[in-house]
Formats: sequence, structure tokens, C-alpha cells
Amino acid sequence: MPKFVWLLIGFALGAALFYFIGHSMKYRDSEGKIVDADEEAKRRINEAIKEAESKKKEALLEAKEEIHKNRTEFEREEKERRADLQKQENRLRQKEENLDRKTDSLEKKTENLNKKLADADAQREEINRLKKAEVEMLEKISGYTVEEAKAYLIANVEDEVTHELALKVKELEAQAKEEADRNAREIVALAIQRCAVDHASEITVSVVPLPNDEMKGRIIGREGRNIRSIETLTGCDLIIDDTPEAITVSSFDPVRREVARLALEKLIADGRIHPARIEEMVAKAQREVNAVIKQEGERAVFETGVQGLHPDIVRMLGRMKYRTSYGQNVLNHSIEVSHIAGLMASELGADVMTAKRAGLLHDIGKSIDHEVEGSHVTIGVDIAKKYKESDAVIHAIQAHHGDVEPRTIVAVLVQTADAISAARPGARRENIENYVKRLEKLEEVSRSFPGIDNAYAIQAGREIRIMVKPDQVSEDQMVLLARDIAKKIEAELTYPGQIKVHLLRETKTVEYAK
Repeated sequence: MPKFVWLLIGFALGAALFYFIGHSMKYRDSEGKIVDADEEAKRRINEAIKEAESKKKEALLEAKEEIHKNRTEFEREEKERRADLQKQENRLRQKEENLDRKTDSLEKKTENLNKKLADADAQREEINRLKKAEVEMLEKISGYTVEEAKAYLIANVEDEVTHELALKVKELEAQAKEEADRNAREIVALAIQRCAVDHASEITVSVVPLPNDEMKGRIIGREGRNIRSIETLTGCDLIIDDTPEAITVSSFDPVRREVARLALEKLIADGRIHPARIEEMVAKAQREVNAVIKQEGERAVFETGVQGLHPDIVRMLGRMKYRTSYGQNVLNHSIEVSHIAGLMASELGADVMTAKRAGLLHDIGKSIDHEVEGSHVTIGVDIAKKYKESDAVIHAIQAHHGDVEPRTIVAVLVQTADAISAARPGARRENIENYVKRLEKLEEVSRSFPGIDNAYAIQAGREIRIMVKPDQVSEDQMVLLARDIAKKIEAELTYPGQIKVHLLRETKTVEYAK
């Protein structure tokens, strides 16, 4: 074989020998590392076992300590519960003993009470027997039966009581009147001084002046078409008579009457009077009156300082500008009542704002009383309830004419302020027919009582002077009779202010010396 081949074979064998030797050395190193790892693992396992045993012993020790602690706490709580139970048992035992003692005592008292009731029944029977015997003896001695004696005593007592009652009524009335008059004069005088208003001077019929009498013919129009248009559109009656240079507008509704008056004034000033122009002017007058109504309602609210009124109520207040009562403007009257009631409430320490609110709204029913059935008091109460006014205001409206008895100081103040505003000099006027009827009714009511000889209304109906029959009405009975007449006048008549009831009793004896 060539030398080169032998060299290659030798090289291969050397490489194989080198590889084998190296692999053997690496194997021995791996085996050493495995042995070391096993020893390290065994060592760590032994340490972990030892540590676990140590922790196990510690845990057992802690568990034993916790068990001992819990057992001690449980024994203590159990001891306390037993002590509480023992106390409750002792308390119950004491209550049972007390209850037994009370039961025994009650039984004894019941026995004693039954004995006393039996004794009382026996004594009552004995008393009734003695009373009957005494009554029989008294009847024999007096000669009167029991009923006759009762009637005799009652008659005597009635005479004495009537006399004493009359004296007491006089005394109390004089005392109360003196004190009330003094306080009322101070309060009313102060209120009136701080509230000054104009006298009433308005009338209930509107008169439209004309520049000349020829204007009457133009207002009537051809075959009366113009006047018919005006009356149809306004709902008013035009009275065209012999009155020079004037036309009278008549209507139960003051707002319609004002619309008609304004429309006529505009037509007269414009000069063009025909149905189309009349319709235009009436519509314009209606808008102006509505604006005035709103302004007047807001003015009333502003002047009185009343806040929170519903807009519909404000408009109703404005409508009262065109409403009058006995010649007195109702809106001005309501404002005046509001001021007077508020001032008197401040003097008495009452609710000022409620008094002013009730005073302003007390006649609110008069704004629509020609549209709704019922008295203005009933209508006003319904309006106040509809717009959620307070119970105090509703009651004051309901009581301001005495339809119900006033239960609050605000109701009394509104009633008083209403009377002051209506009865002051110059506040109201009354036509002669109603005036005469009122005086006749006053005299008729006064004569309706027994023992009245005659009655005369004087001082413009502010005083009634009554003559009594002396043989039928005694001095003591006059006091009670005057009160009864005053109450009946209050219940049946409507009048401004107050009426003085003046009774006179005169005894005459005539003898002739011969």
C-alpha cells in the first residue's frame, strides 16, 4: 500500500482514539455532576423535612395555645351567662311572690268592697224611705204637693234670676263696651289716619256728551241701523231722549257699558258713523278696556303689596274698576279694606299679609256676579278655592258679611275693615226707594216682638227708637229684649255701618184733685 494511504489510516485512527478518549472524559465529568446533584438534592430534601417538622411542631404548639385560649374564653362566657340566668330566675321568683301578694290583697279588697256595696244599698233604701216620709210630712205641713212646690220655687227663682241676669248683662256690656270702644277707637283712628282715600262720586249709568243734537240722528242712522249695530255689538241699551246734547248708555254689565261709552266717544270724534266703522271702533274700545282692566288689577296688587295672585284674579280685580256698590267704586273699596285690615292686623300683632290679601279679595265675587248665579260671597269663595287661596283667606271672604261666624282674627279684621270703608262719611250713596224700603223693614222687624208699642227709624236709619208697653215689659226684660231685637236686625237686614237699638219704657199715672 502506498505511504499516503497509511498516513490517512493512521490519522483516522488517531482521530478516533482522540474522540473516544475525549468522550470518556466528558462521561466521567457528567457522572460526577449527577452524583453531586443527587447529593445536593438529598441534602435539600433533608433540610426541607427538618424545616417542615419544625414548623409542624410550632403550628401544633400555636393550635394548642389557641384551643386553650378559646376554651378559657368559652368557660368565662358560660359562667357569665349562668350568672345572668341566675339573676333573671331570682327576679322572676321575686315578681311571682309580689304578684301572689297583690292577688291576695286584691281578693281581700274585693271582699271589703262587696261588703261596702251591700251596706250602701241598705243605707240607700233607708234614705229613700226616710226621704219619702219627710216629703209626705212636708206636704201635710205646707199644704202643697211636690209639683206645686217645684212650680212655686221655679217662679220665684226665675224672677230673681231674670233681675240678676239683666243687671249682670248691663254690667258686662258696659264694661266690655267701654274697653272695646277705647281700643277700637285707637286702632281704627290710627288705621284711617294712615289710609286716606277719596269719597265716592261715581254713578252707575254712563252719559256720553254730544257736540250737538244733530249727532243723535247720525247715531240712530237710517231706519235705526247704526243704533242697532251699537246695541248688538256692545250688549248695551242706548237711551236717546229729550236730554239736550247727551246720550245715556245703560247695561247691567259695567264693562260692556264702558266699552259702549268709549266706542261712542270715538265715533263722535271721528264723525264717520256706519256699521263697519262702528264694528271697528267697538273692537278698538274693547282692546282699550281690556288693557285698562289689566293695568288697574296690577295697580291694586302693587298698591296693597299682595304677591302671588293668579293672573285671572288680577284681571278680575281690574274689572271691579267699573263696578260700584251704593255709588262706591268696588276696586277702590277693596284696596281701602286691604289697607285698613293690614294696618289693624299690625297693631294687633296678627298676620298682616294674610289680612291684606283677604281684604283685597273679599269682594272678588262682584267682578263676575252678573255672569254667575249666586251671591258675591258664594262666588268669591268659589273663585278663591279654584285658584288655591289659603283657608284663612277663603274663610275671611265667606264671613265678611256674617254668612258664617268668623273663627279667625283675620276674618274679624276684614269684616271690620269692610264696615269701616262702607260706613265712613261720603263712602256710599243710596237711592231714595231703597232707602225708604230699608227704613220700613227696620221698623217692621222691631215691631215683630211682643210688648212693642211702636218703633221709629231715625238718624237716616242708623238708630231705631222703640216704645215698649210698660204693663208687658219690665225694666229687667228690656235689656234682654234689646239684645233680641239687635240680633234679629243683624240676621234679616243688610245695612251699612251699625244700628243703635234704643228702647224706651214710660209709666204714666193720672189723678184729679177735686
